[in-house]
Amino acid sequence: MAVTGASPDHGRPPDRGGHRGGRHGPERSARGARGPRTAPPRERGPRVLVVRLDSDGDVLLAGPAVRAVAAGASHLTLLCGPAGERAARQLPGVDDVLRWRCPWIDADPPPVRGPDVDGLVSRLAGLHLDSAVVLTSFHQSALPLALLLRLAGVPRIAAASTDYAGTLLDVRLRPGEDFPEDLPEPERALLVADAAGFPLPGGDDGRLAVLPPPPVRTLVDSDPYVVMHPGASAPARRWPSWHWREAARRLALRGHRVVVTGGPGEIRLTREVAGDHATDLGGRTSFPQLSGLVLGASAVVVGNTGPAHLAAAHGTPVVSLFAPVVPARRWAPYRVPTVLLGDQRAPCAGSRARHCPVPGHPCLSDVAPEDVVRAVQRLVGRPTHQVSPRAGVARPDPRVPGGHD
Repeated sequence: MAVTGASPDHGRPPDRGGHRGGRHGPERSARGARGPRTAPPRERGPRVLVVRLDSDGDVLLAGPAVRAVAAGASHLTLLCGPAGERAARQLPGVDDVLRWRCPWIDADPPPVRGPDVDGLVSRLAGLHLDSAVVLTSFHQSALPLALLLRLAGVPRIAAASTDYAGTLLDVRLRPGEDFPEDLPEPERALLVADAAGFPLPGGDDGRLAVLPPPPVRTLVDSDPYVVMHPGASAPARRWPSWHWREAARRLALRGHRVVVTGGPGEIRLTREVAGDHATDLGGRTSFPQLSGLVLGASAVVVGNTGPAHLAAAHGTPVVSLFAPVVPARRWAPYRVPTVLLGDQRAPCAGSRARHCPVPGHPCLSDVAPEDVVRAVQRLVGRPTHQVSPRAGVARPDPRVPGGHD
C-alpha cells in the first residue's frame, strides 16, 4: 500500500467486532439486530466526499464504509450515479447527496462532454472538501475521478487501484497485494476507508444498514408474507418469468402469503408473476416503502439486485437467485441467512455479461420453482395458516392445532 502523509494506524484492518454506527449509533430493532438512529453531528473533523458511482445495490454495499467515514467527519457528501441515488438517500451517516452520471462507470454511459466535466469539478470545488474516499469494484478504475478531484482542489484522496496512480492518490491500496481480490464488497470498501484514516468505530459491526423505513400497512395489511422481486437491471441476472409465476403459485398453495414487488418499468412482469396467487405491488412503492416491505417480510426471493441488499440491511433472510456473471463471494447478500441458488460454475461465470452468453440461460433456468419453495421453507419454515391468494385473507389451517391468522 502506498501512503503519503498517513498516520501510523492507517494500514490496519477495520475492527470487525462492533455494530452499526457512524453518526447514527446502535439501536435495537424488532429483528434483534441493531438499526441506525440519528445522533448529533460532530462539530470537528474533515469535510469528506465518499464516491460510489454505480447502482443502488453497490451503494448499499458501501454503507458500512460510509458510516466509518461519517464517524470521523464533520460533514459527509456522497457522490453517486442516478442508478444509486435512491439507496444513497437511505444510508446512515450521509449529510448530502451529489448525483453525477459517470461516463466510465454507468451501465448506459453518456458521452464525455467538457461542460459536464467542468460542471462537476466546479460543484466539487464548492464543497471545500478536505478529503475524498473513492470506492470502486475490481473491474472499475478510480483514477479518472481522482483526476477530477485534484482539479477541484481536493488535497487528500484515497482509493484502491491496480494501476500506478502517480500524484492522483495520496492513499493507494493495491488489490491482490494489500488485500485479497475476492473480498466481499463491503469489506473491500471498509479497507479503503480505514486506510484513508476512517476506521469502523466501536459499536459498529460492519453489517449493512439503512434508515428506518416508513410504515407500509396501507400496502400490505397483514403478515407474515414473502416478498418476491423478479426484476433485475441486467437480463443475465433474471430468473425466467414463468418460473417466478410458478414459484409464487406453489408458495401460495403451501400457505405462504406472497407479495410481488417491482419498479414502474416492471409492471407487466409483476402482474404476470402475481397472477391470482399473490399481491401485485409492481410500480406502487417508493424505495423507502420497498425497504419497509422488505423489513416486514419473513423472507425475500430475489436475484442479484438492490432489494437483496436491502434485505441484508434489515436482517431479512434471502433466497438468492444468483447468476454467476459476477462472483457470489463478492456480491451475495452480506451476513444474512441466505440460500444461494444458481449454477456458480456455469460457463458464464465471471463474464460480467449483461445478456447471457450461453443459450438457454442454464445457470438460472435450471433452477426449478420447487427449489425456491424448499429454500423459503428452509429459511422460515411452513406457515401455520392457509392464505386465500385472491383476497389476501388468512384462514386457519385445519391440519395445525390452534392455527390462526
